[in-house]
Amino acid sequence: MQRNHVVLSVCVLINATPVAWAAGGAPMAMPQAAPRVQTPADQAKSAYNDGIRDVHKADKYQTSAAERTDPKKKDKDLHEAQEHYGAALTKFMQAAKLDPNMHEAWNYVGYTNRKLGNYDIALQAYERALTLHPGYPEALEYRGEAFLGLNRVADAQQAYLDLFASNRALADKLLAAMKGWVATQRTATGTDPTAVDAFDKCVQERAQIAGQTASLTRAGATSMWR
Repeated sequence: MQRNHVVLSVCVLINATPVAWAAGGAPMAMPQAAPRVQTPADQAKSAYNDGIRDVHKADKYQTSAAERTDPKKKDKDLHEAQEHYGAALTKFMQAAKLDPNMHEAWNYVGYTNRKLGNYDIALQAYERALTLHPGYPEALEYRGEAFLGLNRVADAQQAYLDLFASNRALADKLLAAMKGWVATQRTATGTDPTAVDAFDKCVQERAQIAGQTASLTRAGATSMWR
């Protein structure tokens, strides 16, 4: 009986939860990994990512509103879009405050302000992004759309030429926005039809060039707007 008791005790010890033993045989606590403390840069990235999620929601509502035929549903979608753009702006501002050198955050500070109708503030944010990252294509395209919102068509044209030399996909996106601007101005009150026609002619010419060429040299793309 005594031998069986010893064997049983040994088995219990073997099957018990393993612990570290000190040289003297007493149990020693295993070291626990200290939780990683988030740096301001980490917090900035987290805020930025949260803002991007809100932007995606806002963009979906805005797209849905454009497709609505029911005025009430259209207004509801537009309201939801504005709410999410506002929430995103708060998060991008937080990210830019935590990491003032995050050009992506400043770019989206501009984007959300533009979507909320704050074009002048948007331009300031785009300039900050481009100062931190010269030639940043996304900021160039978004800034071009802000220029259109302020009816600064010559600046929008130059933005298109700059993008055509470096990023055809974003250049095409800005060109589509230019066509949209023309369509809006056609039905707006107080516009100069002659100026709209002249801009429309330029847009159509650039669209034809874009359709005929897969790419242009930098020198050709940055030539004067015709």
